[in-house]
Amino acid sequence: MPRIVIPDDEPSVMSPSTAYTRLAGHDVRTYPSRPATSDELLERIREAEIVINIRSTSRFTADILAQCRDLRLISIWGTGTDNVDLIAAKACGIRVTNTPAVSATSVAEHALALIMAVMKQIVRVDREVKEGKWPRAMVGQLFGKTLGLIGTGAIGREVARLGKGIGMRVIAWTFHPGDGVAEAVSLEEVFRLSDVVSVHVRQSPETLGMIHRGYFDLMKPSAIFINTARGPIVKEADLLEALQTNRIAGAGLDVFEKEPLPKDSPFFALPNVVLTPHSAGITPEATEAGLALAIENVFAFLAGQPINLVL
Repeated sequence: MPRIVIPDDEPSVMSPSTAYTRLAGHDVRTYPSRPATSDELLERIREAEIVINIRSTSRFTADILAQCRDLRLISIWGTGTDNVDLIAAKACGIRVTNTPAVSATSVAEHALALIMAVMKQIVRVDREVKEGKWPRAMVGQLFGKTLGLIGTGAIGREVARLGKGIGMRVIAWTFHPGDGVAEAVSLEEVFRLSDVVSVHVRQSPETLGMIHRGYFDLMKPSAIFINTARGPIVKEADLLEALQTNRIAGAGLDVFEKEPLPKDSPFFALPNVVLTPHSAGITPEATEAGLALAIENVFAFLAGQPINLVL
C-alpha cells in the first residue's frame, strides 16, 4: 500500500473534512503543522510515494525532490503550482496534479465584492458612520462602466459573467484568445479603457512581474485595480506608487508579494485600498470540493488513469 503524506495541514482543513474519510484504510501520515524549514519538509516526505500538498509555503525544490526516491505524485489542493519545481519534478519522474475550477465561483464572487467595496468606498464609509459621522461622498456606479479582465480561465469567465450581470461592458486580454468570453483587446487597451482592471492569470515564469508601472500609467485616474490571482504577478512597489500618488483611484487586493503582510506594510496606511488575507477561494463549499478533488486525483493516479495533470 503506497504511503500518502500530507505534510502541511495548518490551519487544519483536510483532517476535519468529509473528503478525508475517503483515505481511511490507507497508509496516511498527516501533519497538523507547516514544516518550518526545507529540512523538516524533507524529513516528512522522504519515504512518501504520494504527497497531498495543502499549503503553498511548502516548497518542493529540486534538491528536495531529488532526495525523495519513492515519490511518484504531488497532488496539490488548489490551482497554483509555483511552489513546485516542475522542471525538477519532470526530471525525477514525479507527476503533479491540481484542483482546477473548484474555487472559481468563490474567487469570482470575492473579486466582485472587492470591486464593490473599493468603488463604493464601503470600508471608509462604514468606519465614518460608526464614528458618528454621516458622510455624503459621491461613490462610483458600476452599471455602464468597463470591466477589463487579464486572463479568461475558469475564474475570469465567472467574473465576466458577474460583470455582465450588473450591466458592465467586459473586455479581456488572455494568453488564449478566441474563447468568446469577452471582447478581446490588447493588454495595453485593458488598462487604458477599463474602469476596473481585474487580474486572473496563473503565476508562472511568464507572468511574474508582468504588471508594472507602465501599465498603471495607462489607467484612468478614476479606475481601480483588483488582484485575486497571485501577488508576484504585480510589481508591488509600482502599484503602491500609483496608489500613493493617486495615479489610480484605488485597489482591492487579496494577494501580495509577501504573505502574510509584514506589520509595517505601506498598504495599511492607504485609505483607497481594501485588503483581504488571500482568502478569496476559502468558502466551506469550495474547500470541501477542492479537498475531495485532491484525493480523487490520488485515486485516479493509483488506478492508472490520472486526471488534472499539470505535469
